[in-house]
Amino acid sequence: MRSIALFLLLFSLPHAAQAFPDGEKKIASLQRQLSALPLGERIARWAEEFVGTPYDPDPDGEYVTRRVVVADRRVDCMYHVFRSVELAMSENPEGARRMALTLRFITRGRIEDGKVANYEERFRYALDMLQSGKWGKEITAELAPVTEMPGARGLDRIEVIPRENVPLALPGLRSGDIVFFIKDLGKRVVGEAVGHLGIIKREGAETYLIHASGRKNKGGRVRKVPLLPYVRSMPFVGIKVSRFSEGVFEGRRVPARPE
Repeated sequence: MRSIALFLLLFSLPHAAQAFPDGEKKIASLQRQLSALPLGERIARWAEEFVGTPYDPDPDGEYVTRRVVVADRRVDCMYHVFRSVELAMSENPEGARRMALTLRFITRGRIEDGKVANYEERFRYALDMLQSGKWGKEITAELAPVTEMPGARGLDRIEVIPRENVPLALPGLRSGDIVFFIKDLGKRVVGEAVGHLGIIKREGAETYLIHASGRKNKGGRVRKVPLLPYVRSMPFVGIKVSRFSEGVFEGRRVPARPE
């Protein structure tokens, strides 16, 4: 009975699917079409579905302010990554909303009266996402030579692929990898080391970054850009990278296709 009540609450959550012309019907159709792809490819394809979506100007994120799970009309870089992974790891739109209650929170999200009751327990900082283990395994040191930098979020030091070594990481990057862009030490605010994040998509020999590119007071949109030119011009000193294992999440099996 409890699980049925939770399902009904999740199904009735206020949400907007304007990023998808036919709303949840389109989302469900795409989930079926993509279900046979490897997990990383699914993550990248969902990230790509948001290309062109306007940047969310809300400082906290529209989804947080409205206390909803889905707010696809406008996205920032963190929500874009959240949503792309949740859709890729789920069999249907309702499953993606349930997945969000696990992935977005240091604890676990709670629904009360059709709203998210505890967004104060969400991941506010991307470095916390990386350290939690919920957002894949960190593979930074496996991709290219790293350098150590002062850490943040309780870490004395962190390993980073410096900007000049990112080309060496290209052969090892895969679709669906999450890239965390590291701030220069002098530009960090409230101890945050990560200034941006996005998702990798490989197409043959080309490596692309799909990310919500913009600023809260200046607008922007989700873009798909070649990774290396972006890295050469970016205002960040290096990157960290995580990857989800195929078919496994928090020790349990994630179906590769609807059962």
